[in-house]
Amino acid sequence: MSWFESLILGLVQGLTEFLPVSSSAHLRLTAAFSGWKDPGAAFTAITQIGTEAAVLIYFRKDIGRIISAWTRSLTNKALRSDPDARMGWLVIVGSIPIGVLGVTLKDQIEGPFRDLRITATMLIGMGIVLGVADRLAARDESGGKHRAPKQRKALEDLGVRDGLIYGVCQAMALVPGVSRSGATISGGLFMGYKREAAARYSFLLAIPAVLASGVFELKDATEGGHVSWGPTIFATVIAFGVGYAVIAWFMKFISTKSFMPFVWYRIALGVIIIVLVSVGVLSPHAAESGG
Repeated sequence: MSWFESLILGLVQGLTEFLPVSSSAHLRLTAAFSGWKDPGAAFTAITQIGTEAAVLIYFRKDIGRIISAWTRSLTNKALRSDPDARMGWLVIVGSIPIGVLGVTLKDQIEGPFRDLRITATMLIGMGIVLGVADRLAARDESGGKHRAPKQRKALEDLGVRDGLIYGVCQAMALVPGVSRSGATISGGLFMGYKREAAARYSFLLAIPAVLASGVFELKDATEGGHVSWGPTIFATVIAFGVGYAVIAWFMKFISTKSFMPFVWYRIALGVIIIVLVSVGVLSPHAAESGG
């Protein structure tokens, strides 16, 4: 992998990780459109450490409270009803599905799931799901001619059942094209949560999964020696800086705006990929992963 490739891929990772458009799909597509080798699942996982570091810094106050309350609740039963302590447990519970599926489906994630036809299908399918979820949320928020606005749930209303459902939604993002934030936010909206609450829990829930995946891939990459460390670290740093700016913008955006621009973008991109693969412009299969 060249330094120029790592710069572009780092920018793509930072720009798309927190938007409901699938960063893994965009990394795969950027390489395909540019004629580069597929950066691979290992590169994606390692650069996600950079974007996740942006989450840790942006939500540092929330994370500090959650860790403190959760740790103290282990020995103090009175604190177990504290919202921050409960959130700590709910993040752990919600991380179980992706942990189990990430290990059991590792070979598929690094191989068949990276087929561009699957990516395009997921972009379109999850785009439609996100659009329906967004419309339901908008209907509740605005009410109607014969219907009063409906109060949606906040994070304080989150329980074990909903936490697990969020976790299953997050696990779907193991397939490129789904989008971690898109799947979890859609799940949250369908369960009746406010847009900001769904996004906030989505970002918090991603922390253990992404960090664990990154460390796991770091271990494999170190032992296998198949990663160009200089360009990969450079891309990770770029992804961190861009990702932090995107989080700040996105959290403001979703408080007042619809997700429909992302929905139409996903559908259009998916259709374009299907057409280009069908006419032979793009190969559906990844070129050998670059180091």
